[in-house]
Amino acid sequence: MRVIRSIFFGLLLGAIVGLYFGWGQFPAESRNSNLSDLARPFRDDYIVMAAAGYAADGDLDGAIQRLSRLGIDDAPSAIREITERIILNSARGLADIRLLVNLADELGQLTQPMRPFLDASRGRE
Repeated sequence: MRVIRSIFFGLLLGAIVGLYFGWGQFPAESRNSNLSDLARPFRDDYIVMAAAGYAADGDLDGAIQRLSRLGIDDAPSAIREITERIILNSARGLADIRLLVNLADELGQLTQPMRPFLDASRGRE
């Protein structure tokens, strides 16, 4: 019985000390960050998601607005540069590259390295 009581009081004391230090003494700090503060791999993920959003809804203005949240002022040029960098570095999968190329094409930024990845089902060549 003494062992059980010792374990119970030990767990209770540990929980109290843990709560005191976790919430009282050293609480977690919340910090609001901007999307423009993202590291490059996460920025690329967000840009691919914006391109996927455009592929799903066809809203070019919405895609540009989503890109502006990253602090991108000139979306067409930025998409061209990012897409070419991703193609040249083979940094993403084929599906992601096609999403980016289709968005770049709609923004009038299709370049020679992008042409092989252009989605033929869209009726463009």
